[in-house]
Amino acid sequence: MLHLNLQQQPHLPDGGEGQGDEEAYKILVMDSHCVSILSPVLRVNDLRRHGVTLHLGIDRPRQAVPDAPAVYLVRPTPANTDRIAADAAAGLYASFHLNFSSSLPRPLLDRLAAACAASPAAAQRVARVADQYLDFVCLEEGLFSLAQPRAYVALNDPAATDADITALVDAVALGLFCVAATLGVVPVIRCARGGPAEMVAAALDARLRDHLLAKPNLFTEAASASISSFQRPVLCLFDRNFELSVGVQHDWSYRPLVHDVLGLKLNKLKLPAEKYELDDSDKFWVANSWSPFPKVAEEIEAQLAKYKQDVDEVNQRTGGGNGGVEFDGTDLIGNTKHLMNAVNSLPELTERKKIIDKHTNIATALLGHIKARSLDGYCNCENDMLVNGTVDRNTLLSLLRGKGTKEDKLRLAVTYLLSFETPPSSELEQVEAALRESEVDMSAFQYVKRIKALSTRFTAASGTATKSNIVDWAEKLYGQSLSAVTAGVKNLLSDGRQLALTRTVEVLMEGKPNPEVDDYLLFDPRAPRSGTGGQFKGPFREAIVFMIGGGNYIEYRSLMDLEHRSQPSKHVIYGATEVLSGAEFIHQLAELGQKTGLGGGGSNPPSGPAQ
Repeated sequence: MLHLNLQQQPHLPDGGEGQGDEEAYKILVMDSHCVSILSPVLRVNDLRRHGVTLHLGIDRPRQAVPDAPAVYLVRPTPANTDRIAADAAAGLYASFHLNFSSSLPRPLLDRLAAACAASPAAAQRVARVADQYLDFVCLEEGLFSLAQPRAYVALNDPAATDADITALVDAVALGLFCVAATLGVVPVIRCARGGPAEMVAAALDARLRDHLLAKPNLFTEAASASISSFQRPVLCLFDRNFELSVGVQHDWSYRPLVHDVLGLKLNKLKLPAEKYELDDSDKFWVANSWSPFPKVAEEIEAQLAKYKQDVDEVNQRTGGGNGGVEFDGTDLIGNTKHLMNAVNSLPELTERKKIIDKHTNIATALLGHIKARSLDGYCNCENDMLVNGTVDRNTLLSLLRGKGTKEDKLRLAVTYLLSFETPPSSELEQVEAALRESEVDMSAFQYVKRIKALSTRFTAASGTATKSNIVDWAEKLYGQSLSAVTAGVKNLLSDGRQLALTRTVEVLMEGKPNPEVDDYLLFDPRAPRSGTGGQFKGPFREAIVFMIGGGNYIEYRSLMDLEHRSQPSKHVIYGATEVLSGAEFIHQLAELGQKTGLGGGGSNPPSGPAQ
């Protein structure tokens, strides 16, 4: 795309892409959504290497650069197509190479064509229109997000209309279609019956089937270009209610802490004094981001000591340190060699110091929050409940009355509610009283309590719920989710833990008969249309696991553990409508509680932007 969609553009080794047309500089114009798509995978230097000298927002005033071509990457919206037509009519750029993040619908294509045709000069400037199918955010090799905020609220809102939910389901299906098109594979789709997962599966299956009727199509192109290293993967779709507690719990590992406490977004972190990038270019982050926080602090100290030792060694060799050998001119070759080695080692030492300083600052900021909020206490208490199925009442109540934000207390209380099928009523009353004492908004707590009540009622009614309204899936869905919540999260934070999500994915990849997943639906877009939806059930070496309603780094880590311990090796990609911290997810639960009329005292801040 950055090379004007030239088919003959050679794929050269790293650092050498696009040498042919690099001299012809280009303008890159994007909307804010596509900035989010590009920023985790390309830096400004990368753009420059591909001949992009300016990158600009489509909704900002822009000066004309009439002798340069412009590459547009935007969402296919009426506002964007109208703005493009206006830019072309005004002659802002020499030529317009239009790229849409997903498929440009025919009515919008007609609208764009008509607007450009009204100005003959504008029509001549449009060089190409391309659907790029890039409507997802790739945070790293095994992690993606559709950046669709508040999907959980939208799907569970009691006031949601059929049209609202259908629109969201279609948007999720389109995002997943873009992922499949980028990988160049048509997945076999598995999901539980009922609820958003089945709706997304059916919508994606229909979209893939319609696309495969065209010859050639995106997937035949991928096969001919041999860009896919995949066999056919299984796409496992889940709804957030499948395992609710993972969305709210605290975690003691470095990466989830940085995300939850310091607000990591799109692999970027803003501290009061600094901005940092945390991605696979940072070796310390790659090596330590899943370690418990105390081990990370030890590793930072160890690396600092090693750095000081290496600096001292350079100083001694070049005569710069105490006790160093001074240059006397007698061993000219030896001294020159030491100086050359020192000069050559400087960039590496400087880079190491930069990374050590970065993580020292991050760890210091984390430590301040941990001490101020007793986060270690929250992690330990939740760990006892979720892993061991036990709780120390005094510890629980002292945390709810003591340090920590209102969100911390609410998350602990909700974890308590989800960890025990029937908590003692006296204990439950004490928990609620402690929350009220701390002036915590009870909406989220009451909402989860309602979910549990619905679950119990549904189990007693044994499936008498009707499906007359699209939102009536709630009772059935919550009935399914709670069995996973109460039975599947007992081993959450222990070293050998496996979430209910991970265990289910493992079973689905094995493809053998198993009571846990025997009633899961199967959609195979390559199979003839039939009542069964295809018979290809595995085993699978590759899986794409997608969480509708918001995912998190805890589930991502658990799936990575599955990938690493599997023999033969498996490859798992994890995605979600958005990547949420526990605080962000508790805000969504609170919002649903308020919409359902279950509000309590206190105030609840709005949720943050989606990753």
